[in-house]
Amino acid sequence: MTDRKDELAENLAKVERRIGAACAAAGRSRDEVTLIVVTKTYPASDVRILAELGVRHVAENRDQDAAPKAADCSDLPLAWHFVGQLQTNKVRSVAGYADFVQSVDRARLVTALSKEAVRQERELGCLIQVALDAGESARGERGGVAPGGVEELAGLVADAPGLRLAGLMTVAPLTGEYAGRQREAFERLMDLSTDLRRAHPAANMVSAGMSADLEEAVAAGATHVRVGTAVLGVRPRLG
Repeated sequence: MTDRKDELAENLAKVERRIGAACAAAGRSRDEVTLIVVTKTYPASDVRILAELGVRHVAENRDQDAAPKAADCSDLPLAWHFVGQLQTNKVRSVAGYADFVQSVDRARLVTALSKEAVRQERELGCLIQVALDAGESARGERGGVAPGGVEELAGLVADAPGLRLAGLMTVAPLTGEYAGRQREAFERLMDLSTDLRRAHPAANMVSAGMSADLEEAVAAGATHVRVGTAVLGVRPRLG
């Protein structure tokens, strides 16, 4: 366990240096960017080590992995982010441990999340997932609502009991006009965030950038970066 803690500490330090350098290059303060460590496929023991090392935000994308892990780590001072495509039949479980759902992309999901948040007497922070590989009205390959659908969906979240509209999230697209152009994709997300905040000033989270492209996200103005591999190592293959 000591070896693993040393490994994670070293990796975290490297990521911290990258974020710090990216902030400096962009003329931003380091405290403007929050690191979320994506712990999917890794055990609760790693989450405990990360908490010991000062990590306060972790993310998961599969409820069947996340639910028992969150239960095992319920004593830790962590905020849990759900970042995967979310089916409505998993909402009851996810609403029990997630502090943020970053993958809100359709009205039916908003309704389900609201119902469960109220039932469980919790408030869920919700980010609209924006699909930059979609047309103005289509859905993205990996979930998400097209830019043209953000305003309407944001209004539904803002009006839904038990939910708090927190901001926007995107994944750098593999296809479409922004494929291979992460900086431009993240700048487009920032433009959408500016539009959103005119109507919803408190919805100021912008979640973008992962291990390979966090610098581009920070340069564009992201407030949260989601880093997995650079902290935890290459992921084991899922069975």
